[in-house]
Amino acid sequence: MSISINKFSALRHRNFTLFLSARFIASVAVQMQSVAVGWQVYEKTGNAMDLGLIGLAQFAPFALLILVAGHVADQWNRRWIIVGCVFLEMLCGLLLLAFSLADLEPVWPVFAVMALYGSARAFMMPASQAILINLVPSESFGNAVALSSSSFHVAVIAGPTLGGWVYLFGAQTVYTLVSVLLALAMVLLLPIRMQPTRVKRESASWHTVLEGLRFVRSRPVILGAISLDLFAVLFGGATALLPAYASDVLHVDSAGLGLLRTAPGVGAALTAVALGFVPISRRVGRWMFGGVLLFGAATVLFGFSENFQLSMVALVLMGAGDMVSVYIRHMLVQLETPDAIRGRVSAVNSVFIGASNELGEFESGLTAAWFGLIPAVIIGGIATLVITGFCMWRFPVLRNMDKFPIAFQESDARHAESVSTPKRPRKKRKVGFNQSKRRRS
Repeated sequence: MSISINKFSALRHRNFTLFLSARFIASVAVQMQSVAVGWQVYEKTGNAMDLGLIGLAQFAPFALLILVAGHVADQWNRRWIIVGCVFLEMLCGLLLLAFSLADLEPVWPVFAVMALYGSARAFMMPASQAILINLVPSESFGNAVALSSSSFHVAVIAGPTLGGWVYLFGAQTVYTLVSVLLALAMVLLLPIRMQPTRVKRESASWHTVLEGLRFVRSRPVILGAISLDLFAVLFGGATALLPAYASDVLHVDSAGLGLLRTAPGVGAALTAVALGFVPISRRVGRWMFGGVLLFGAATVLFGFSENFQLSMVALVLMGAGDMVSVYIRHMLVQLETPDAIRGRVSAVNSVFIGASNELGEFESGLTAAWFGLIPAVIIGGIATLVITGFCMWRFPVLRNMDKFPIAFQESDARHAESVSTPKRPRKKRKVGFNQSKRRRS
């Protein structure tokens, strides 16, 4: 009995439970919206390049704001930042609802809304990643990470499926439900109370904003892990092309698209549950590279498949491989980072995640326009395998890592300060006459 309780120890803390519930509901809403936007845009234009532009519209403001957002997450109340971001996401849902009711023909207003969503996401990611360790005691942090990952991927399962089925009643119905769910998430976030922490206010400058980047560069293991995720997933963004694949290759409707979007989440959620009960503790580096290799191989399999069931299996394997990489990277980043700069380091991590996801969607749409739908997916999967092999050679420290590093301790603060603060010449201590006399004697 005690074992089962320990597996869910983080849920005994009210603040974490409220945050987890709000994050789950908001994630379901965002996944529903993603399915509706992709299907609606492709239904209007029939151009795979427009699916890539959806990703680019989200990534451009995200890339411009993310480092500043990390600084904000370290200087201001992270709960209020998250509440404000959820409000902006709800506003995006309402704008998409208005555009659908007006039945606008051009799709550029949708791209504008996705840019606003990307801006909200830029501030949301560092704050939501950095707040997790503030909601539970240190001994429950590993359990909180596993539960957070599991709930997110359950949302990734439920959201697309629900969005695909609800879309059968019209895009307006999806966007209405999305707005309601995001409003509910805001209500759940408001009662959260964080432990008051003494934060040294710093004005936003290039030195403070780039502090997280300097810290990541000083940690080869973290740099290698997030670089692997960036370049491998960047070329393996087959999920961006799922609306076109569902319509032109597999010949299914929006409900079938919802199931396809759900499949990676199924693989990721099953893997997250397995990691919750049997966490990775040895051969960490090999597990991480193995997960990315599985992701690339499954992408190639999906590219060759013209069967719905086989495509579902390939997508499940993609989600499972990606979850292993995400789990290890998140543990590395959070355990090695001091809380004073955790928001800025999470922002750097978010840049790599955003680039691999949204910019990967644009890359997929671009290669599909150049080479065709099926060749674009196959080329992306092969590129992922090649890049993983290169990273295994380039980062031997990560490849040979056996265990997770020891969690950041306060005594390590001097290292963080040495990364962020330029060294000053030591002042020579003046020695008085009496001191010098004693020293000679």
